[in-house]
Amino acid sequence: MEVSGFKSFVVWISFLTGFTMANYSEDQCSWRGSGLSQATKNVEQVWLRCAEGSVEWLYPAGALRLTLAPRLPWSAMGPGESSNHPVSACIKPDKHWGGAQLYLERDGVLELLVGDGEEKPHSAHVRCFSAVPGERPALFLQATPHQDISRRIATFRYELRGDWTAQLSANTVPISNEGACRPCNNTEILMAVCTSDFVVRGNIRSVETDSNLRAAVIKVSATRVYRQKFALFPDSGRLTRSGEIRTALQCGVRPGPGSFLFTGRVHFGEAWLGCAPRYKDFLKAYEEAKQSLTIPCTLVND
Repeated sequence: MEVSGFKSFVVWISFLTGFTMANYSEDQCSWRGSGLSQATKNVEQVWLRCAEGSVEWLYPAGALRLTLAPRLPWSAMGPGESSNHPVSACIKPDKHWGGAQLYLERDGVLELLVGDGEEKPHSAHVRCFSAVPGERPALFLQATPHQDISRRIATFRYELRGDWTAQLSANTVPISNEGACRPCNNTEILMAVCTSDFVVRGNIRSVETDSNLRAAVIKVSATRVYRQKFALFPDSGRLTRSGEIRTALQCGVRPGPGSFLFTGRVHFGEAWLGCAPRYKDFLKAYEEAKQSLTIPCTLVND
């Protein structure tokens, strides 16, 4: 009985060790590992090679140093960015975050981004900071001592983009407040059609408030989806599709009649509003640009 029990124990430990070994995703965008396979006094080095990905640390112990070093140059993180334009890095911790604290490491100084314990109720908020071209931002993930680590998991997603302006903040709205509510001119509208993550024609059905992100949530009935990154407006088999677009609360968006062309960016799987002219105004600018041969791109099946 004792021999059988010992064999079972050995098999279980072998399985657990194999299961908890750290590993990268194939493209090195994401990393997953466990503190059970890490010495408590060691700092494991992790390199993340993409503009977006995730980190999942099971049963945190010791520490991780995460270097954000995407293969693409900084200038490729956003449309039309110069090589000297700063890049915004944003992270979004999982709502069940626990067992570790996450810091931004800069010039030998650690700045707390996500805490353990008292900050847990707010852990779903996005944290952003800026990085200059050539800089390799580093995140320091340190385990916090707990009697029971069995349910502790520190998980977050990250994104690097060149088209946001972000300051280090505990509760950052991902789109810069500066100029967020300013109407786009015709040139900006036409460029938005070319470079946005989504381009959708539709109507505003209702507007709600996302208190977690301190943002307005625009409920849209889409009559035409020209382009979308991910299934923001899934096909329902009906004439219209439904989806949500977020924007800053101070923009004061309200439901009303009329058709709009919605454009914008996808941030952690959520649509954020960029330019949103009335559709008739967009058509006028679009046709004028086509006639003058100054149109930067064309809509599919326009």
